[in-house]
Amino acid sequence: MARKITKEDLLERANKPAEDALKLHALYRGKMQTALKCQVRDVNDFAIYYTPGVAGPCQAIKADTGRLGELTNRWNTIAVVSDCTRVLGLGDIGPEAGYPVMEGKCLLFKYLGGVDAVPICLATKDPDEIVQAVKWLEPSFAGINLEDISSPKCFYILDRLKAEAEIPVWHDDQQGTATVMLAGLINALNIVGKKLSKVKIVFNGLGAANVACLRLLLIYGARPENFIAVDSKGILHKGRKDIQENEEEFSYKWRICQITNPEGKTGDLTAALEGADILISYSRSGPGVISPEQIKLMAHDAICFVCANPVPEIWPWECREAGARIVATGRSDFPNQVNNSIGFPAIFRGVLDTQARAITDDMCIAAAKSLARYAKERGLNEECIVPTMEESEAFICEAIDVGMEAQREGLTRVKVSRDELRRKSEAMINSGRKQHDALINAGCIAPRE
Repeated sequence: MARKITKEDLLERANKPAEDALKLHALYRGKMQTALKCQVRDVNDFAIYYTPGVAGPCQAIKADTGRLGELTNRWNTIAVVSDCTRVLGLGDIGPEAGYPVMEGKCLLFKYLGGVDAVPICLATKDPDEIVQAVKWLEPSFAGINLEDISSPKCFYILDRLKAEAEIPVWHDDQQGTATVMLAGLINALNIVGKKLSKVKIVFNGLGAANVACLRLLLIYGARPENFIAVDSKGILHKGRKDIQENEEEFSYKWRICQITNPEGKTGDLTAALEGADILISYSRSGPGVISPEQIKLMAHDAICFVCANPVPEIWPWECREAGARIVATGRSDFPNQVNNSIGFPAIFRGVLDTQARAITDDMCIAAAKSLARYAKERGLNEECIVPTMEESEAFICEAIDVGMEAQREGLTRVKVSRDELRRKSEAMINSGRKQHDALINAGCIAPRE
């Protein structure tokens, strides 16, 4: 008879990834490298790929910059840009310490989406300088993934770049988080038999992630009068003078004060959770940030997304013991990982394959619905509400749906049929894994013990 898994076992398992990470990062001395994508037959090919032959493509691009994507790999290359002021649950740790996270993001882009991504950690915290840096980088990249930039400046940076940049700019902590949250919530509501228009939703934490979640849910059809938002000083309501007096800096919070919590409820998270159907929490790294006693105040068949990194606000097993029916976190080592990793690789795949000029809210909703539909069709249960990173077909379907939505909105430079988009997306998504396997087999990547 198998030994029963104890809470101590679960805690040991939860701490192991951090222990293993230090060993493996040292073993490989990083996670990404540059690899060739053209054949070099002999030394004579250098005259083709470099000087003097390279002058031909240079002159062609000078005459028509639209040929840049045809003659270089820029069409499939993006930058992961960060000032590292809001790294996971670690805070403002600086560009050097944040580099492993950006490099890891690039790994996921390549392995899951076939997207070539480059980590760019900036030695500035000034929002205008960050905007300028991204604009200077535009000639080298087909898209920008903003990452781990603290709020409220992250909203300003994204808004400016969406308006001023000529390539798609996306902030994964906002748009990516909201997209995957929506996918999970669609299926969680399906399981518990509740309607989005009727449920009471509590948002705990009002950084980039949860502000974007609240915003996308409104666009999708949720009702603001059913929302209660909580920041570090308590429930948001029209009487929050600390927000009103700093409206210029916290305009997004003041807007939330105006459209949510019509009863004017005050207090802390405990008060907010009384009778709530859904908790969406992106706040401080736990455990112990949210207590089982607080979860017990929620409605029957409660849904809890406790997604702080690197440790959720409450351990998922404690949340379930307190009465929650469905619990999701951002971690891959727990059930129901509602993490951006199943969103951004495929979303960018669909964007790059159609040469889209922007990433819109409707494209995010298309991605969320695609993920939810894939998981529903292959079978849902209380511990499996979204696809996992192992399900490559989910990424292919998502990329197709995003690319088709981009074309529907008239945002693409090319027109691609659904069948052709499937062929392109499938080939590129599978290429990342195949390249990895080939490098292992060739001995270029050392196998793990």
